[in-house]
Amino acid sequence: MAEVLRLAMTLSKLRIGFAIMLCALAGIAVAPGPGPGAGAVAVLALAVLLSSASAGAFNHYVERDLDARMVRTRRRPFASGRLAPGWRWPALFAVVLVIAVAAAAAATNGVAALHVFLGAFTYGIVYTLWLKRRTPWNIVWGGLAGSFAVLAGAAAVDPVPGPAALALALVLFFWTPPHFWSLAFVYRREYAAAGVPMLPAVTGEKTAARVVLAHTVVLVACSLLPAFYGMGWIYALGAVAGGGVFLAASVRFARDPSRDTARASFRASLTQLGVLLLAALLDRALAGVLPAW
Repeated sequence: MAEVLRLAMTLSKLRIGFAIMLCALAGIAVAPGPGPGAGAVAVLALAVLLSSASAGAFNHYVERDLDARMVRTRRRPFASGRLAPGWRWPALFAVVLVIAVAAAAAATNGVAALHVFLGAFTYGIVYTLWLKRRTPWNIVWGGLAGSFAVLAGAAAVDPVPGPAALALALVLFFWTPPHFWSLAFVYRREYAAAGVPMLPAVTGEKTAARVVLAHTVVLVACSLLPAFYGMGWIYALGAVAGGGVFLAASVRFARDPSRDTARASFRASLTQLGVLLLAALLDRALAGVLPAW
């Protein structure tokens, strides 16, 4: 049973799924007005987690040939042969996605459900099938998966997103490329050998690091915008602190492109996003209790 659970967690990319779910909850937090009830929030969070899991599992299935060529990914379930490919797997992933979208629609509204679907579609189809093997800008559009999670949460409050929700969606759009490119820099030779045109594998080291820095600057600027559209000082503090960590790491990476500074940039990106999203949730939870911004 333990082995089955580990296999399911790996296949569904559960850690990424929880991060995407947190994005949806942050979308609720930054949307002005009374949010949905606790039950609806729980269902929407689970729907986002399931939709992310279906897209992640589909990614494993489609990329099993690429994963088998890379040391970092060759132990994944389909790449390693622990799971045999067959039409039943994509069918199962599609059923999970349909259940997730239907649950989001029933618990909240059709607009939120549409965003749940678009997040999975962007990662599973646009990024995995259409762009991954064709362009070094693949992950740029893949970043929309997180943006749609934010918009799904915001739509549960109001189908028309406000400026704070749009700004946070932009943060996720600009966060994903420098986050993943930092990791891809570490494994750029593996990507090149596998024929995957990740940006660090097809361009110079300095160019890749500078592109990471440029994206980081834009996302940190975007992360500050919700503080001017209703979010309080807790959110602002989280945006400044988390953004400062990622920006400092990106500057070091740009000055000295290496595997060590790339890893540090990757870890800093996780810190930045975690601090930002938790600050948004805490800001909303304590609204009216602590002094306003």
